[in-house]
Amino acid sequence: QVQLVESGGGLVQTGGSLRLSCGASGRTFNINAMGWYRQAPAKQRELVATITRLGVTKYADSVKGRFTISRDNAKSIVDLQMNSLKPEDTAVYYCVADTFSTIGDWIYWGQGTQVTVSS
Repeated sequence: QVQLVESGGGLVQTGGSLRLSCGASGRTFNINAMGWYRQAPAKQRELVATITRLGVTKYADSVKGRFTISRDNAKSIVDLQMNSLKPEDTAVYYCVADTFSTIGDWIYWGQGTQVTVSS
């Protein structure tokens, strides 16, 4: 089992920045990729960014050029630097992870952290 714990959410004005962090514990050696989903009220859940153990990243079009995902494998931490935030970035952000035996299936989820961008 793997446990994921997020931190760093909060309230910020449009154009501001926030940095989310997620720490993994447990059987972290099983983790392949990590990433961030977000869920806004009345909107579909969106996969925001992912990063593999080798550092290959992918981003949703809605955040390209504004968000940066990074990872420290030794510490089992994944961060999401969010710049130029917009009100439409308001959502609960969840840290996720898959394993080498479940690639692409995000079987581990954190509890979520709220990000609110005021206009």
